[in-house]
Amino acid sequence: MRASVRRPRLLAVASLAIAALALTACDKGEGTREEGAASQPAETPQSPAQDKPATTPGGTATAKAPAAKGTGGTGTGGTGGTGTGKGGGRASAPAADADPDADADPDAPANRVPCTADNTEVVATQVSRPLNHMLLTITNTGSTLCDLTGYPIVKFEGAQSVPPVMGHTKPQAVTSLRPGKKGYAGVILSAGDGRGGEGYTAQSLEIGFQGSDKMAEAALQAKGVHIDDSLRVTYWLTTLEDALS
Repeated sequence: MRASVRRPRLLAVASLAIAALALTACDKGEGTREEGAASQPAETPQSPAQDKPATTPGGTATAKAPAAKGTGGTGTGGTGGTGTGKGGGRASAPAADADPDADADPDAPANRVPCTADNTEVVATQVSRPLNHMLLTITNTGSTLCDLTGYPIVKFEGAQSVPPVMGHTKPQAVTSLRPGKKGYAGVILSAGDGRGGEGYTAQSLEIGFQGSDKMAEAALQAKGVHIDDSLRVTYWLTTLEDALS
């Protein structure tokens, strides 16, 4: 009788113990996870290798930019997102000036102007030798090289016409004056032997230039100069010796 009573009690105690163990396992989670290695989470599918970000030495992941496509060049990307490009095209050269030295050359046609009353000064001087001659000295007062074309247009006070030029005095090239430089012309005032007529004394003189209507005044000596019909002039020349020869 006692043995039969004890067996149900033992069974009841054992059932309670098993139930307690089961509850303990549920509270802690799966018991096998504490004792064994933790199960790894399922890996997600990786993107292709070219899309995988590269890691810089500092530990920050940076994305590699895709290579840009362009006409005439290729591009390469470096670690950390930097890139260098090499162009395959050749740059066109700038158009060259027609004459790069023209501005620096004072003798270039673009830098020359005619000598006129506006950029020169003329002085008239009567000389002792040759007899009855006068020397015209012209100075370039401008800032640009000027050309003395032809011969001076000599207009004395009271003269009915301008004197002709002596053809044998024509130079091989046009006389040109740099700023501050001088040119010369000679004037035969009278024949001295009466062949030019009676003549008269002029008190003033104006000088004109080929291609210009403006006249420059050239002062004469106080007593004036005697002129007659034999009045002649030379071309504009570079030396006073040529002008008085």
